[in-house]
Amino acid sequence: MQGFNKYYPPDFDGEKHGSLNSYRGKHALGDRARKLDQGILITRFELPFNIWCDTCNNHIGMGVRYNAEKKKVGMYYTTAIFSFRCKCHLCDGWFEIQTDPKNTRYVVISGARQKDEDWNPEENGGYAVHDTDASSSTVDPLAALEKTTSAQTHLTKVQMPRLDELQTVSERFNADPYALSSKVRKQFREVKKVEAAKRKADDLVKERYGLPSSLPLLEDDPDAAREAKELWEKEQAARPVKKVKVTPSTVPIVPKQPSGKNAAVSSLRARVLGNTAKLQPRR
Repeated sequence: MQGFNKYYPPDFDGEKHGSLNSYRGKHALGDRARKLDQGILITRFELPFNIWCDTCNNHIGMGVRYNAEKKKVGMYYTTAIFSFRCKCHLCDGWFEIQTDPKNTRYVVISGARQKDEDWNPEENGGYAVHDTDASSSTVDPLAALEKTTSAQTHLTKVQMPRLDELQTVSERFNADPYALSSKVRKQFREVKKVEAAKRKADDLVKERYGLPSSLPLLEDDPDAAREAKELWEKEQAARPVKKVKVTPSTVPIVPKQPSGKNAAVSSLRARVLGNTAKLQPRR
């Protein structure tokens, strides 16, 4: 197994040296950083296309790798432009290739020439994809002027007023962030209290009538209450009413309760009359 331990000499001081590289006077990238003081980093570079060396006039195929000197030479907006300086492996000549962020490609600067292998889609029945040269197409002056005038009119009548409105709204909402935040939090607390009270009332109704806890209840709505009442009255009106025929045998005789000495006699008389009514045959 490969060991990963590092040897720290006896005179090594972490506060003084910081790292073993500083103690030995070496860079962390080793020999690749020998020209770092000039802004040059040695990196591995692979040719993106076929070239001919101008010094020995030999062909170098795409994909050949070199230890190139990488250096930042400029900027395209916020994208850095890097230069790769390589030494030909067939001679002592040097050639330089730079990045082209505008056209998303590499460009040979000096020391070599690129093999022209561009495929023209228009010659093969297709359409141009990366056409960055605006001067190649014919421009109609009247059409360009009309387009410019309409764009300027749209800018002054639509876009600028809209930007002013957005700026005004932004200034109004961001004038006092603390007050706006307090107002929103106060409204949130009030809504939260109302929802908690409604949830408690719904739980009481569900517990009283034995309803499941997951059943959602409707909110108190006068229109819904009126519709429910009208529906109940309609069902009651459509319900058939049963008529009961009243006969003397079905109506119990409830004698007047006497008071005094005749209470026992009256009670006995009422019981006899009741039994007689029960024994009479029905017609």
